[in-house]
Amino acid sequence: MIQLSPFTLARVPEIHFGPGKLAGLPQLIGRYGHRALFVTGSASFVHSEHHARLREALESAGIDVLRASLSGEPSPEFVDAVAENFRDGRIDCVVGIGGGSAIDAGKAISAMLPQEGSVAPFLECFNARKHDGRKLPYLAVPTSSGTGSEASGNAVLSQVGQEGYKSSLRHDNFVPDVALVDPELSLTCPPDITAACGLDALTQLLEAYVSGKASPMTDALALNGLEHVAAGFLLACENGQRDIAARSHMAYAALLSGIALANAGLGVVHGFAGPIGGFFPIPHGVVCGTLIGAATRINIGALRQDSVRNRAALEKYARAGALLSGEAAASEEDGCEWLLRVLDRWIAATGIARLSTYGVTQDDFPRILERSNNKNSPIALPREQMQAILEARL
Repeated sequence: MIQLSPFTLARVPEIHFGPGKLAGLPQLIGRYGHRALFVTGSASFVHSEHHARLREALESAGIDVLRASLSGEPSPEFVDAVAENFRDGRIDCVVGIGGGSAIDAGKAISAMLPQEGSVAPFLECFNARKHDGRKLPYLAVPTSSGTGSEASGNAVLSQVGQEGYKSSLRHDNFVPDVALVDPELSLTCPPDITAACGLDALTQLLEAYVSGKASPMTDALALNGLEHVAAGFLLACENGQRDIAARSHMAYAALLSGIALANAGLGVVHGFAGPIGGFFPIPHGVVCGTLIGAATRINIGALRQDSVRNRAALEKYARAGALLSGEAAASEEDGCEWLLRVLDRWIAATGIARLSTYGVTQDDFPRILERSNNKNSPIALPREQMQAILEARL
C-alpha cells in the first residue's frame, strides 16, 4: 500500500501558458480596470516587436499604461520611489514584464502601493514589521525562464555592497493573481542569460525535489520540471532564437520550479545565493548555475556517510540523474554518478562564470559563510564542507 504523508500546497496563480498568450493580456488587465502600471527591465522587452504589438492592443482595448523600468536587480529604494510616485489612486493593477528582477519588482510595488512608508521594514532580514497582505492586483509576464517568481509569493530585493543583503518580501497574498507565460517572449534572450536562468530553474527543481520539506505533490512537479529541463535546456542555449519548442520546455520548467520551491523550500545553493548576491554584483542565476554541481557532489558524498538513513534522498538524486541523462541507472550509485556528469557537462558547455569573475576571493569566504545556511537541504553540511563548495567554483 502506498503511504502518503500530510502536506499543504500554497495557492498558485491563474496560469495562462503557451506561445501567443501575450495577445490576451489586455483582456486580463481589463478585469481590474483601465489603468495599469507596467514594471519592466530597462531595454530588452521595451525594444522588442512584442512590445510594439502589445502597445497597439492596449490602446485598442482602452487600457491606460503608466511605466516604471529598472536596470539590474530591484532595491528597496527603487520599490519605495515607484510606490511613492503612484500611491495616489491612479493605478488599478500592476503588470510585471521581464526577467525575475522585473517580476519581483512589480510584485513588491503592488504590495507597497496600499501601504505607507518604506518596504525595508517588511523584509525578512530586518523582521521589523509584518505585512498585512494588502496589494493591488498583480499580473506577472516572464520573458526569461529561471526564477519562477511568476508562481511564488515572495519578491527578492537587494542592496549590494560591503554590508549588502538580498532578502524577501513575503506573504501568501503576494502570489500573482495571473501568470501569463508566453515562451515566444524568451526567444531573443541571449545565450548567457538563457544558460544562467535555465540553471537557476534546474537548481530550484532539484533542491525542491530533495528538500526535507518535499511532499508527493512537489515531487511530482519537480520531476516533471526536470523532464522538461532535460528536453529543452541545451537546445534553448544553442538554438534559442529559433527553437520555440525548447523555449516552451524551459518556460514550463521555470513555472513549475516556482510552485515547487514555494511549497518545498530550497537547499544549500540558495543558502549561498543571498549573501553572495548581497556582497557582489553577481546575477542570481550565475550563483546557482556555478554552485549546483559542486553542491550536489558534496551533498551526495555527505549523504553516503550514512547511506541507510539517507537512502530516500540518495534515491531521489539517482532518479534525477537518470531523468536528466536519459540513461537507465542500474543502481543508486549509477544514477547519482549520471547526475553529477550531466551537471558537470552542462556547466562546462555553457561556460557559466566562476565566483572570482565577480570579485569573490578566499578572503571573502568567512563573511559569506557567516550569513549562509543549508536551508532545507537533505543533509546539514558543516562549515568546512560548505567552504569546499565555494572553493570548487572560485
